[in-house]
Amino acid sequence: MNSLSIIEKKRDRRPLTSEEIRFFIDGYTRGDIPDYQAAAWCMAIYLNGMTRQETIDLTLAMAESGDVLDLSSVLGAVVLDKHSSGGVGDKTTLVVLPLVVACGVPVAKMSGRGLSFSGGTLDKLESIDGYNTQLTHDQFIAQVRDHGIVLCGQTADLAPADAKLYALRDVTGTVPSKSLIAGSIMSKKIAAGATAIVLDVKCGRGAFMQSIDDARELAQIMVDIGAGLGRKVTALISDMSQPLGCAVGNALEVQEAIDTLRGHGPADFIEHCLMVAGHMLRLAGKHDNLADSRPILEEKLRDGSAWQIFRKLVDAQGGDVSQIDQPDRLPTAPVIVDVAAPATGRLSAIDAREIGIAALELGAGRHKKEDPVDHAVGLVIHKKIGDVTQSGDILFTVHARAEEAARQASERVLAAHEWSEQITKPPLFYDTITNP
Repeated sequence: MNSLSIIEKKRDRRPLTSEEIRFFIDGYTRGDIPDYQAAAWCMAIYLNGMTRQETIDLTLAMAESGDVLDLSSVLGAVVLDKHSSGGVGDKTTLVVLPLVVACGVPVAKMSGRGLSFSGGTLDKLESIDGYNTQLTHDQFIAQVRDHGIVLCGQTADLAPADAKLYALRDVTGTVPSKSLIAGSIMSKKIAAGATAIVLDVKCGRGAFMQSIDDARELAQIMVDIGAGLGRKVTALISDMSQPLGCAVGNALEVQEAIDTLRGHGPADFIEHCLMVAGHMLRLAGKHDNLADSRPILEEKLRDGSAWQIFRKLVDAQGGDVSQIDQPDRLPTAPVIVDVAAPATGRLSAIDAREIGIAALELGAGRHKKEDPVDHAVGLVIHKKIGDVTQSGDILFTVHARAEEAARQASERVLAAHEWSEQITKPPLFYDTITNP
């Protein structure tokens, strides 16, 4: 068995055995297989795809390329996790985790950083002074045991093959491969010890999967991986044609998450969080169906229980809790510009991708993984598709570092808004795929 023959076999559209996949992944992780061969292998997979069994074998090989956590001693038989495939304004984890924990289900989660126009949970959390996103294995275990909640970054010893392959895919044009995306997401969840996983798979202009069919196919692959590896998985297909909530940008999104935890968030974002949290409680065995969990989750928002859990999380990981109590103490941009609607009419489109790119150019995101992030800048989009605007209404607000940056962002975001009498208001969710 050698790496070249494995590349050639996949090039020729022949399925790989589990042993061949394991050989390639282990060799690349150790450094025995060079980047140029791994790049050729990824391109062959991108062009020719993988069978379900190949994708399951790939996921397991990447998960077992480093440490595999066993959290059953602190979390019990059900180790619950969630994942979002990214998007614009998606600060869901900051609300959903405290909600679920407030209902008596502990959650230990590792999250990632943003790339391009898609925001990352760790970048948002680092808007909070002192918040430690890099915990050791022992700290991770101790915190979930003592507080029932932990939210940090992936350790270097967890699925290292995925980290190496993702960096390579990012510069070789192979990121969109559904098998490689599914293997990347699920390998980290398996390595982190998850036995029950809720996936929030976005589709639309502001997502990597722009069509419903592509999102559904990706979701089905991940649900099948879960079934093949003995995990309960539910995948929600959700809309990302317009930003989720109103805030886009790190500190702005933290502030919106805090508002939501105190019962004052945007209606679409609250509904999205309640749905994801409800599915998590169902997989955890807390409730048989969403109807049973809904009133309990709503009460946890109303009575402040979920907000108190978020405070506890921030405090446990070294963050400045006074910024949670007084969100106006979070980082703020020196230039804040309101932009008015140019005419009266009904909004027919708010291009999430263009808004995400505008926030990226302001400094809220990164073009490369090593780029710094400006936590203060971003956008607040005040309207939704289907809303009627009057000429002069505040349409959106730009938070920028400089006047010229604000002007450029204003032009781009204004162009992302469209008006028409013929509209199709997108739903929050399109479909649910589950294996339990």
